[in-house]
Amino acid sequence: MTTIEEYSAAFDEDPGYLDFASFGPLTAAAVAEQSGWDELLRRGRHGSLAALDDQDARVRRAAAALTGFDADRISFQPSTTAGLMHALFGFTGGVALGAGEFPSVRIAIARAAEHLGGIVPLWIAEQYGQITPGTIREQLTSTTRAVVVSLVDYRTGAVTDVEGVRQVIGDRLLVLDAVQGFGVVDAPYELADVVATGGRKWLRAGHGTGLLAFSERALDQLHPVFSGYNRLEYEFGQDLAVTPRRAAAYQVSTPDPIAQARLAAVLESLADVGVPAVQAAVLERSARLIALADEFGVPVVSPRSELERAGIVVLEPGAERLAALTAALHNQGVSVTVRDGRVRLSAHVSTDEQTFGMLRDALRGYASSLSIAGR
Repeated sequence: MTTIEEYSAAFDEDPGYLDFASFGPLTAAAVAEQSGWDELLRRGRHGSLAALDDQDARVRRAAAALTGFDADRISFQPSTTAGLMHALFGFTGGVALGAGEFPSVRIAIARAAEHLGGIVPLWIAEQYGQITPGTIREQLTSTTRAVVVSLVDYRTGAVTDVEGVRQVIGDRLLVLDAVQGFGVVDAPYELADVVATGGRKWLRAGHGTGLLAFSERALDQLHPVFSGYNRLEYEFGQDLAVTPRRAAAYQVSTPDPIAQARLAAVLESLADVGVPAVQAAVLERSARLIALADEFGVPVVSPRSELERAGIVVLEPGAERLAALTAALHNQGVSVTVRDGRVRLSAHVSTDEQTFGMLRDALRGYASSLSIAGR
């Protein structure tokens, strides 16, 4: 069993990095996998390339250990968006989702409705910028066959009550966009019918990595619209067979085995330390972000309760103060996301004292600039 200190030591991003909700700098395990397999590909030693074929089973086993889904109901994806497109294009009937969901979800639904005609979107109005089990229950219709939610809202950092959503939607299919929480939220993934996630954020496996997991009934009800020949029951020169009801059908071509190796190594390391331990460390660090914002009078608009937040903390200084806050963070070398009048901070297990010190200096400079300006 790996300790949280040992797990944290595998990361060495530059101080000041607080933007894991956008991109997580690679872990040492991912870098080692990339380097090792690159060397193998460079040399092409006789018999060695067959090992690349083993990475598909490896990454699916690693994902199964963390999600509770059987390995044969998991497919590797190049990104969360790709997985969502694969799954959502396979729906027919009414699909409910929040009007403010991440664009990957909304665009997939809109394109499927426009070009395939099988989906009928039901846009759920949010309450105070959030989707809750109550808001879903109040707006569901008798024709709704599936509900799509994010595990963690990318705008507010709010963690979705997956158990509550499952209770209110009954036997409808539940699709979970898990990318903003996978690896830092100990979620009941087994309650979902489809789980899509990626490895470039909190997992820190780099670009080109993702997963799509299915329940048995999801595989029975969905249709794999985009399936490449090598993912079907097909032999050269023969007629095409019927598309199988299996997770591998939700792939167009043979996945990148080195990307699979990077993701597998990261998932294996995460399983060794345990998601609850990572979640506790991330919650402690995000609490410190909130405390610093409070100390310097910067309004926090993301949840404060540990039950409702993960690694994202959102600040809203006001339109007239946003530029000053952004400049102060930039001047101290603090990496964040600024969008729609808000500043999004996101901490991981490797966020260290130097980073908190840089953030403190930035917020102190921001507060001083306001005092000088007489605001």
